[in-house]
Amino acid sequence: MLAARYQFELIEAGCDEAGRGCLAGPVFAAAVILPHDFDHHLLNDSKQVSEEIRYQLRTEIEERAVAYAVASVDNFEIDEINILNASFLAMHRAIEKLHIAPQFLIIDGNRFKKYPNVPHECIIKGDGKYFSIAAASILAKTYRDDYMLKIAAEHPEYDWHTNKGYPTIKHRETVMKIGFTPYHRKTFRVSDPQLSIF
Repeated sequence: MLAARYQFELIEAGCDEAGRGCLAGPVFAAAVILPHDFDHHLLNDSKQVSEEIRYQLRTEIEERAVAYAVASVDNFEIDEINILNASFLAMHRAIEKLHIAPQFLIIDGNRFKKYPNVPHECIIKGDGKYFSIAAASILAKTYRDDYMLKIAAEHPEYDWHTNKGYPTIKHRETVMKIGFTPYHRKTFRVSDPQLSIF
């Protein structure tokens, strides 16, 4: 059972990212402020629900959220600053875009680069514990999937319409056979089968 909030005194935003372990495309992040009494029986970590349910949840989150924002960091920036820093930057950009300033942040994971003047708490597997982080994971995942589907038509041989840029065997083999596209992260080791554990 997910909890509504980590604390109830300050305006709280949940943050999460999607696409960290991909070979291609940006990393996306979302920040979501939900009502105090928010509840939803289907909302969970985006990896725990089907694609159909994710898009249904996205509509409801966008309708019911007090505020939400989605941002990204592209593959060129990822190559420059590394994927961990790019994930933090994407979350910072999403927080900055919120039309209501949060007073407290809950972050999925165990590390975060402090956002100026806003306290935070890192929560391991937070997308399965708090509604606002789960909502952020849904938005980040669906917005990123939309982006990958949009560019998939430009390079159909990489199967982005199904793998969304993640390092499947076929995706890695295609990169090794015909090379990178302008969307690939060139600092990632294409031949490493453990790449998805980023």
